[in-house]
Amino acid sequence: MSASVVSLFQGSTAHSPSYGQLTRAGAAAGTGGAVTDFCIPCNPYFPTPAMLDGLRGRLHEILTYYPSDAGTITAELCQVLGLNPQTVAMGNGSTELITWIDHLLVRESLAVPVPTFGRWTDQPMETGKRVDMFPLPERDGFALDPAAYANFLHARGSRAAVICNPNNPDGGLLPRRALLALLDELRHLDLVVVDESFLDFADGAVDGGAPSVVHEAVLRPNVIVLRSLGKNFGLHGIRFGYLVANPGLAGRVRAALPKWNLNSFAETVVFMLRDHRQEYADSIRQVCRDRQDMRWHLSRLPGLTVYPSQGNFLYVRLPDGVDGAVVRDRLLERHGVLIRECGNKIGSSSGFLRLVVRPQTDVMRLVSGLEDVLGAGRGAVVPEPVGGTAYSSGTAAVDRIVTGYAG
Repeated sequence: MSASVVSLFQGSTAHSPSYGQLTRAGAAAGTGGAVTDFCIPCNPYFPTPAMLDGLRGRLHEILTYYPSDAGTITAELCQVLGLNPQTVAMGNGSTELITWIDHLLVRESLAVPVPTFGRWTDQPMETGKRVDMFPLPERDGFALDPAAYANFLHARGSRAAVICNPNNPDGGLLPRRALLALLDELRHLDLVVVDESFLDFADGAVDGGAPSVVHEAVLRPNVIVLRSLGKNFGLHGIRFGYLVANPGLAGRVRAALPKWNLNSFAETVVFMLRDHRQEYADSIRQVCRDRQDMRWHLSRLPGLTVYPSQGNFLYVRLPDGVDGAVVRDRLLERHGVLIRECGNKIGSSSGFLRLVVRPQTDVMRLVSGLEDVLGAGRGAVVPEPVGGTAYSSGTAAVDRIVTGYAG
């Protein structure tokens, strides 16, 4: 990989460059090559090759004609999932729904544990809301303490709250009973969003072991559950997700969305799901097995701390003094391995990586690359810059920002 490719990571955005940006930069520099992607959290086993062949066979039709309206696509999804269409709103990716939740339902302040998905902090800041950030302590493996979070919300006077379950980037999962008790404790808030974008990847989820709280959400006046189809199905490029809430809340969001906010690819995949439930469940089970295997291999590398995860990614702490940005750049340049370094994620630092779960062959390529980049005697262990990085995982650093941001 050339310096022009690596330079794409030097911006100040909270997200990595897209795969398209990377491949275009590589092609322009004449250094394009296969990249093993440990950055974008998707499902490597779904859709199946047969499903992809079916999509290719319908490509002309998909690209030529308008999709059905969102109501038609939503009704089919609800048939597959056993949900009432009046309680569901589908969006052009979960980020579209986060945007409308902020515009329509968040009044003055939003509380969110950090580190977490960047749009939950960035979106309300962009619209001038106060964002109350609750630091997840590293000493507890970044686990969310429901009682401490509830006390924080009461002390700050937050009017809305987010609970990502599992959380991104650490994969921490709040047990169902504890989550429902927390929702009871927060019944006085204007809004509580439970972001379940990665819940299907939790152990036993597709077999009923880590059930969603969507059925409880539709009975509560202030709860929205957010789900992602792109992440679950390994189809980020299609951009589709949905929320579930009582008919009043879901209806407010649905009414604000454009009539044709979903594209024909999304429609085609939704109408294929009914016939491919078993393949989907099998794919999730394989990801869970891969996660266990990948964690074992990474944990054997000296100096790495690999936190337990119920997502399709692992949160990894690098050895003390190692700059994750340098590790990222050298893995890409030397080994064609793309990773997510977390220095630009609020509540984290460049001492942490988020590594997406992939098949064993790819994992061995990652492990080999890390052994090279972190290996003793190769000049690869690079101290962090004096003064630290943009954000720190330490509680003290986050304490300086929990007073809230206003746009």
